[in-house]
Amino acid sequence: MGYAAKIKKTGKKAIGVQPDVGIKMKTREEVASMLSSLLADTYFVYLKTQNYHWNVQGPRFVTLHKLFEEQYRELAQAIDSLAERVRFLGFRSPGSFIEFRKLSQIQEEVSIVTAEAMIEYLLADHETIAQNIREVVAVVQETGDSGTEDLLVQQLRWHEKNTWLLRSHFGELAPVVQ
Repeated sequence: MGYAAKIKKTGKKAIGVQPDVGIKMKTREEVASMLSSLLADTYFVYLKTQNYHWNVQGPRFVTLHKLFEEQYRELAQAIDSLAERVRFLGFRSPGSFIEFRKLSQIQEEVSIVTAEAMIEYLLADHETIAQNIREVVAVVQETGDSGTEDLLVQQLRWHEKNTWLLRSHFGELAPVVQ
């Protein structure tokens, strides 16, 4: 079952004065639910990236320490943008580890891992989020919610760039297009 298809019920209710921007309540609720799941995924990748920034070791320490710091700072901005978009749509943004755990597809690694494993885990996580964003964008395009679409396309580009940056650490040559 696809990411967009399994919108999780978070028990959220619309709060406050509801936005009147041409997006129906049911649509706003569906989009807010999907954004909440992306928010949870992004938060767990943020936490994992910051952990790796603190704990990376080995000959590539300086390079990875800096890369992970750049990434977790960008992820912090993405978290804020997603949470604020959920609020704009008229719903409460999830903000606890319990809520994030229920909503996230990202797996936590609690053991000590090598620098190479850190890269592999983050690569998989960024790919997962990129795939999930694509699914949500497809749904959002149908609703006419251009603001959410724009936000997600920007985040998609960032995650795609980071999959390339992380994959490049493995040193394999990419095939030449003929």
